[in-house]
Amino acid sequence: MLIIVNKYLIGRHFAGIVLWPFIVIKDSTLKEDEIFINHEKIHLRQQVELLVVPFYILYLSEYLIRWVQYRNSDKAYRNISFEREAYCNEHDLSYLKNRKTWSFIKYL
Repeated sequence: MLIIVNKYLIGRHFAGIVLWPFIVIKDSTLKEDEIFINHEKIHLRQQVELLVVPFYILYLSEYLIRWVQYRNSDKAYRNISFEREAYCNEHDLSYLKNRKTWSFIKYL
């Protein structure tokens, strides 16, 4: 896992983004935030499972579907299955050790 600090790459609403194989963060202090890093590592695993490019296609497609459903960008983002899995499990620092492949599906 490679962490890159770049305050300009990320929009103002996000503290970080995973662009496989990198975790890009706005602020270097986030490197020490175990929960935040665990959330991003969950996204790394999701991307690997879906061979990276299909992950981005599914992520964007689901965001658009959720946006139509909720008419609210934050609510759409929070209800993407990939995000729901990451948010629900970010506090469990051993989650990735026990996580089954394609676990994001149960969050659809």
